[in-house]
Amino acid sequence: MAILKFRVYYEEDDTIYRDIAIKHTQTFKDLHFAILKAYEFDSKHKATFYRSNDGWARGREISLAVYDKPYAAPPLLMENTTIGSEIKDTNQKFIYLYDFVKNWGFQVALISVVKEENPRFTYPYVTRKEGIGPPQNGIKSLLGEKFADIEEKYDLKEVAEGFTEDGEEGAAEEESQEDDNNFTDDL
Repeated sequence: MAILKFRVYYEEDDTIYRDIAIKHTQTFKDLHFAILKAYEFDSKHKATFYRSNDGWARGREISLAVYDKPYAAPPLLMENTTIGSEIKDTNQKFIYLYDFVKNWGFQVALISVVKEENPRFTYPYVTRKEGIGPPQNGIKSLLGEKFADIEEKYDLKEVAEGFTEDGEEGAAEEESQEDDNNFTDDL
């Protein structure tokens, strides 16, 4: 059974990506949920894939559902369409859109094909994560909610003794003024 490995790039920054391994007999719906899980998104919104070419042009649509919008051709449905049935060449690409209001875009590129599956893994699974994914709902810091506790505990807003609010530049200016005063006193 063939295992396909896709690299799923965040459209706005190609240094952020997730590699996902999936069986060729699994569906686009399986890939859809794997991408959402890999980027820590919920599954509450509309989604669709487009078959694509090397220039990332949108081709045949593979949709989660038939939506109330105009279609050039009726979409294929994710739950009925296997991944392997839409692989037309070894460099196959897809565009994945999620949440049509916020319009999250991802570029999905086939990067390898392995003939044997690994019995230790449950497919699909994420094989690699690079970069911090975009927050689905607002800004998410590296420390999350814990930052407020750390800020309060260590009082990060308070200026420590010997430092100015401007940092080292302000301290350097004060020292320079003191040196000038001492120099004139010596004369």
